[in-house]
Amino acid sequence: MATLELIGFGSNGWGALLLLAALMTLCVTATALAIGAVLGAIISAAKLSGKTWLVALGNVYTTVFRGVPELLIIYLIYFGGSSAVTSIGKAMGYEGFLGMPSFLAGALAVGIISGAYQAEVFRGAYLAISKGELEAASAIGMHRGLRFRRIIIPQVLRFAIPGLGNVWQLSLKDSALISVTGLAELMRTSQVAAGSTRQYFLFFIVGGILYLILTSLSDRVFNGAERRANRSMPTAAMGKA
Repeated sequence: MATLELIGFGSNGWGALLLLAALMTLCVTATALAIGAVLGAIISAAKLSGKTWLVALGNVYTTVFRGVPELLIIYLIYFGGSSAVTSIGKAMGYEGFLGMPSFLAGALAVGIISGAYQAEVFRGAYLAISKGELEAASAIGMHRGLRFRRIIIPQVLRFAIPGLGNVWQLSLKDSALISVTGLAELMRTSQVAAGSTRQYFLFFIVGGILYLILTSLSDRVFNGAERRANRSMPTAAMGKA
């Protein structure tokens, strides 16, 4: 009974805080995925450009941020960003240490990592587009902008959904590392609850269950999006022209 009270929603329970922490985990992961999508699109465009220096730049980005441990990148962003903010503060006459907001640092770090993986997802999705579709679009007089909007973007998103689902799951797990910055996400809150109650096994199991619930719900969302995208015929975009 005492165990149920600890994970309940009463005055002595941690249930509400754990649910809020799970919501924080979703928010920081979604923000990171959005940052990664922008970076990934830019890097994939660079790698597909055919220009030697842009291809080399894209390769360096994806190699570095897929090869360096995620925790190290989080430390670099958080402490490096805090040092930069402190320097700016001193230049403006403020004395003392100014820390970078943990949410911003965590989302940016995981987003940069996510961008390296999303770049490869977008690149592979673009290469999967039928060359015949692009040639047919040119043949009927579609200009470059219209072809990009009506053919390339819909098809890239369609082919990218499974890969983006995998990147989302990776980012969701990587968000646990943001706890080192002090952000009260699911991992951090589970640690605090376990330390406060000395019920380590209980709260880490509850935290693990909540992560599994988040990943399972995410799987259903991405699987549904994939089924919906595949309902439309690949030539549907041509019909809109």
